Amino acid sequence: QVQLVESGGGKVQAGGSLRLSCTASGRTLSTYTMGWFRQAPGKEREFVAAIGQIVGSISYADSVKGRFTISRDNAKNTLYLQMNSLKPEGTAVYYCAARAGLWVVTTANYDYWGQGTQVVVSS
Repeated sequence: QVQLVESGGGKVQAGGSLRLSCTASGRTLSTYTMGWFRQAPGKEREFVAAIGQIVGSISYADSVKGRFTISRDNAKNTLYLQMNSLKPEGTAVYYCAARAGLWVVTTANYDYWGQGTQVVVSS
């Protein structure tokens, strides 16, 4: 069992940056594939980025590629999402998730989820 807590959300103007963090407790993150998802009002949850246990196993949604960077610090048991050049359509609740396995997964088939952190991007 692993507990995930996101932080770092907030309000930012379009073009700005935020860094989200996801801290895990209960188990070490190094044994999980990790992902970030988001859900905008009235929309379904969508994949943003994922990082596997294998070095270089990273995937991004086309909508964030080149602007967002996912990373993990296994020593700190923390997952990050650096978000640059934010757009108003990035307004959503952002969730981190964990699943057993070595490789990235871009669907919502994750075993553990955090409570989410709100990101609001104003135009």
